[in-house]
Amino acid sequence: MSAREQHMKSIDGNTAAAHVAYAFSDVAAIYPITPSSPMGEVADVWAAHGMKNLFGQPLQVTEMQSEAGAAGAVHGSLAAGALTTTFTASQGLLLMIPNMYKIAGELLPAVFHVSARALASHALSIFGDHSDVMATRQTGFALLASASVQEAVDLGMVAHVAALKSKVPFIHFFDGFRTSHEISKVDMVPHEEMAKIMPWDAVDNFRKRAMNPEHPHLRGTAQNPDVYFQAREAANKYYLATPGIVEAAMKQVSELTGRSYNLFDYVGAPDAENVIVAMGSSCDVIEETVNYLNSHGAKVGLLKVRLYRPWSSEHFLAALPATVKKLAVLDRTKEPGSLGEPLYLDIKSVYQGSDREVAIVGGRYGLGSKDFTPAMVQSVFDNLKLDKPKNGFTVGINDDVTHTSLPMPKAIDATPKGTVQCMFWGLGSDGTVGANKNAIKIIGDNTDMYAQGYFAYDSKKSGGITVSHLRFGKKPIQSSYLVQTADYVACHNPAYVDKYDLLAGIKEGGTFVLNCAWDMDGLNANLPGSLKRTIAEKKLKFYTIDAVKLASEVGLGGRINMIMQTLFFKLSEVLPIDDAVKYLKDAIQKAYGKKGDKIVKMNNDGVDHALNAAVQITVPADWATASGGPAQAEQPKWVLDVMRPMVLQDGDKLPVSAFDGELDGTYDWTGPDGSFPVATTQYEKRGVAISVPEWVAENCIQCNQCAFVCPHATIRPFLVTEEEKAAAPEGFATIQAMGPGMESYGFRMAIDPLDCQGCGNCADICPGKQGAKALVMKPIETQLP
Repeated sequence: MSAREQHMKSIDGNTAAAHVAYAFSDVAAIYPITPSSPMGEVADVWAAHGMKNLFGQPLQVTEMQSEAGAAGAVHGSLAAGALTTTFTASQGLLLMIPNMYKIAGELLPAVFHVSARALASHALSIFGDHSDVMATRQTGFALLASASVQEAVDLGMVAHVAALKSKVPFIHFFDGFRTSHEISKVDMVPHEEMAKIMPWDAVDNFRKRAMNPEHPHLRGTAQNPDVYFQAREAANKYYLATPGIVEAAMKQVSELTGRSYNLFDYVGAPDAENVIVAMGSSCDVIEETVNYLNSHGAKVGLLKVRLYRPWSSEHFLAALPATVKKLAVLDRTKEPGSLGEPLYLDIKSVYQGSDREVAIVGGRYGLGSKDFTPAMVQSVFDNLKLDKPKNGFTVGINDDVTHTSLPMPKAIDATPKGTVQCMFWGLGSDGTVGANKNAIKIIGDNTDMYAQGYFAYDSKKSGGITVSHLRFGKKPIQSSYLVQTADYVACHNPAYVDKYDLLAGIKEGGTFVLNCAWDMDGLNANLPGSLKRTIAEKKLKFYTIDAVKLASEVGLGGRINMIMQTLFFKLSEVLPIDDAVKYLKDAIQKAYGKKGDKIVKMNNDGVDHALNAAVQITVPADWATASGGPAQAEQPKWVLDVMRPMVLQDGDKLPVSAFDGELDGTYDWTGPDGSFPVATTQYEKRGVAISVPEWVAENCIQCNQCAFVCPHATIRPFLVTEEEKAAAPEGFATIQAMGPGMESYGFRMAIDPLDCQGCGNCADICPGKQGAKALVMKPIETQLP
């Protein structure tokens, strides 16, 4: 083990990869695409602040017009003798493929850092899997996989060193969102230490190969049939040498950091008969589960694939125990029509030329960031126990159409003992995610505990649901999946109580915090029976806080993030509260200092007032037998069977048949071509706004500007006849419509508070009369029927 001092810091995978790329590169040609964009953004910020790379200069960051342009710029920059990198994913990586063939063909040592993401097929997905990376296999790029934020640092260094030494370009990839956006406490190797493993002679050799009038040469020729084949094969020796070069670079990094890496790393029982082969973040989940199962008497193992291209059969076979009888190969991609997915087919090929008799099955998992859990790992091992294990399987879904899926066992808790797990339910852009990122960094950077933060978004991003998953404890955390058994749950939006199963999996005696304005009568009236029963049956410590009112009093408007975060530190007791308050105020100064003392003071006041603002609720005995819930409106079958589970965050439970509608042109069901029925927003009715507009009829000039600027079709003007007005429900107020020919019509500005997002655009644009607005923002509960 190395005696060097570790530089522990809480960062995400994108920042980890960018930290390495910045050090080893002269130029970064970029174009943003989710989830890789933060790599380019943070590199640009560092360069703007004059941070130096290993060559003593700021990185030159250039944003192009598209990913195709970025790849072309990378190619040209490399040809000119500048070490060049880029950051991309998904369709962006596909746009780079034409240039990748040229970069690899010319043996230029590029390194692409890719936060691997699904490709748009039947539908677009911004979430992670290996579809994009697998589409580059025949470009000639080496493929190196990282499984965690720490590996993004360490194997990022390996990629840059090996590219220079081998003259083969590299894709260094890690799972989009699951690794790219996970915040974890890692050893950030400083640039001055990276310089120790920089192959300076290879750098000099690369510079000498540049297009330069000092040593003129010709590239980009067009070759005829007589020589093209031979010239193409001349590169073989470089690819044959690459695995050994990568292995040597891994050894250098291991000597530098004390962390061991090989082309293939085996973990588990030394005499295991059943082994899973995988790469990416799933390896951490599988390793955690393997350790759990082996501690309960099993003998199973995992083989982690680090270097996927160029493939080394020799290293693969050497890494596996001789006792192995069955392999399950997991691919995070789908290739329709193929005999199997890429990693599975490669490993089948390995054993064609081997004298070992091993049964090999393959399966798919985790497409589009489908969560991959310890129970799914156990399901794969259960399949291997069968006399004839299922091949071509899927895990984590219910395929009731082509019957590929494996049965799911009960959930298992494989997290290390003593790990505290927390969930925070928020609304996109309400500050919850940012506050939780601060919390993880405060815990990770100011204690000896390990910390992990992951943030689950829906595709709405701003205005959509967010769930923050935090873990911290004394042992390293490999739980690359969502929190399943929480010690602490906070709901920052009271509209969620009757929509989502907020307390699913919460531990007995856990803590539940609800931001709401309800007193005991309000709680009895608004909490659904299922939530009351869970609170009572699991003997939860239940707190409420009116964070919106408190934020308004100190001048923060609807920004409740710091208030809720302060309460988290007080109730969780992860840090002495005085220390936590100090760290929170330091974070406030860092985040808002440039906006002035007034903003800083308001946030500091929010922290101070939050310390004693929570109310602990004495749970009534009758909650244990509470019944009832929100009434369900009559809705179409597709809405009830497919849309509603998705809206309620239960989409994971939908079977494949829910998306197997007939392609007959009716479009009344979800189709395998990605088609959906239309006009379905009318059934969503989320009711997530804190404040919504109230129409003050006497101040309205009927300009309709509010309806024009409303981005969610929440406000609509109506002209009403006398007959319609007579048939309207009680309290349906109108005013006389203005304009020629409108004498027989009433006018009403109709507002749907359940569709409103609370942006306030309507109230801002409203001219009103004599300075009095016709639209005034009011608490949503005052506007509901």
